[in-house]
Amino acid sequence: MSTHYDLVIQNGICALHWGLEETSIGVRDGRIAALGVPASASATARIEARGLHVLPGLIDAHVHLRDPGDAGVESIPTGTRAALLGGLTTVFDMPNTAPPVVDAERLAWKQDYIERAAYCDMGLYIGATRENIPTLAELETGRGVCAIKVFAASSTGDLLIEDDATLARVMRAGRRRIAYHSEDEYRLRARRALFSQGDPYARHAAWRDPETAFLGTRRLMALARETGRAAHIVHVSTKEEFAYLKDFRDIATAEVLVNHLTQVAPECYERLGAYAVMNPPLRDITHVEAAWRAVRDGLVDSIGSDHAPHSREAKARPWPETAAGLTGVQTLVPLMLDHVASGRLGLMRLVDLLAAGPARVFGAVGKGRIAAGYDADFTLVDLGAKRRIENAQMATPCGWTPFDGMMVTGWPMMTVLRGEVAMRDGEVLGPPRGRLVRFFS
Repeated sequence: MSTHYDLVIQNGICALHWGLEETSIGVRDGRIAALGVPASASATARIEARGLHVLPGLIDAHVHLRDPGDAGVESIPTGTRAALLGGLTTVFDMPNTAPPVVDAERLAWKQDYIERAAYCDMGLYIGATRENIPTLAELETGRGVCAIKVFAASSTGDLLIEDDATLARVMRAGRRRIAYHSEDEYRLRARRALFSQGDPYARHAAWRDPETAFLGTRRLMALARETGRAAHIVHVSTKEEFAYLKDFRDIATAEVLVNHLTQVAPECYERLGAYAVMNPPLRDITHVEAAWRAVRDGLVDSIGSDHAPHSREAKARPWPETAAGLTGVQTLVPLMLDHVASGRLGLMRLVDLLAAGPARVFGAVGKGRIAAGYDADFTLVDLGAKRRIENAQMATPCGWTPFDGMMVTGWPMMTVLRGEVAMRDGEVLGPPRGRLVRFFS
C-alpha cells in the first residue's frame, strides 16, 4: 500500500479512544489511514499540531437551524459556518422548521439543500405528527436521518403529541431510537392560569417546574418499556429525572445541555432577562449540581447546545410571549473546554460526550473516533487559550449569545472535515463541503 498521504497531522496530543497520546495521523481519501505516521512519510499537506490537542470531529446532536424558515435569524449556511467556527464538524438538525420536516417531499428538499449549502456535515431529525405515523418507519431510514423527534410539549403546529395513546402508536412505528422533548403538556396547560402576562422572566422556571419535566419523563419511560422502543431524552434538566433514568439504561439514553451545566437560576434571569428563557428552563443550583453528578457518573450520553436562535424583537416580548430558545452552536465547545479547565470534567469525558457519545446513540457511521477507517474529522483545540465570547463573533444572523462577555479558557483553533481544513484561527475556509451523515439502519 502507498505510504503517501493527502494530509498528515503531526505532533499533536491526540484523543484516541484508549487515551491521550502524542502521535501523528495520516489521512487518505477523506478518511483516517494510519496513526503513528513517521516524520519521513510523504504527504501533500501537513498540519503542525504541536502544543494542540487533536480531538475527533466534535458533534452537536441538537440544533435548530431554522431552515426552511427565516434566513434573517438562521439558515443552514450560516448555522453550519457558526458550527465550524465553534469547533464542530457535524450537527444534527431538528425538524420544527417552517414548514416542518415531516414527510418525504420536505425531507428530499432538505437533503438536496444540505449537500449544496452546508459547511459542515449534518444529520436530520424527522418530526412525528398524528398524521405521518404510517410513514415513520420508512422516513427514519432516509438518507441522513438520525432519529424521529417527538415533541411531547412546547412545540408549534401539528408537531405536538401529548397523549399516551398516540405516543404509543409512534413508538410502534419503526425501530430506531426516538428523541423526545419531555415535558408534560397537560400540567403546563393546567398551571398556565397561575401566571400573568408581563410577569418577571424568572416565572418561566416556576411555570415549567421540575415536576413538569419529571412527569413527562416518567410517562415516556413507561411507554418505552411497554412498547420496547429505545428512547433518547433530550435536555434532561432535573435531579428527579436523573435519579429515575438510572433504572432505564437498557432502553433510554440521555442528553444534557451546556446551558443546564453553566447557567444557574435565579441569577441568570436577573442578569439576562429574556435571554435566559428556554425550554426546559434554566434551573437552580440543586439541579445544576445533579446534572454534573450525572455527567461524572456516566449517566449522560451526550451534551448539546439546543441552538435555537430568535430575533432580538422576538426575545424582547414580555413573558410569556417572549420567544423561548437560546443560541449556542458556536459557543458549545468553548464553554465545555472552560469546564475542562475548571476541573469539572476531563478532556476524554468531553470527547465522549461530544463525539463518541452522539455517534453511539444515533449510530453515526465513521464519526466519533480517531481510528483507521473513520472519517478524517478533527477539532484542534488550545486548552490554554483565553478568549472572551462576544456577540460580534457570532456567525448566526440574529447576532447575540447569552454568554456575551464571558471569559473562557480553551478554544477551538482549527476544524478539519474529511481531511480538508474547514476553519483555521477564526476563519472559515473554502466553499460549502458538508455532507449528510450516514447512519446504521
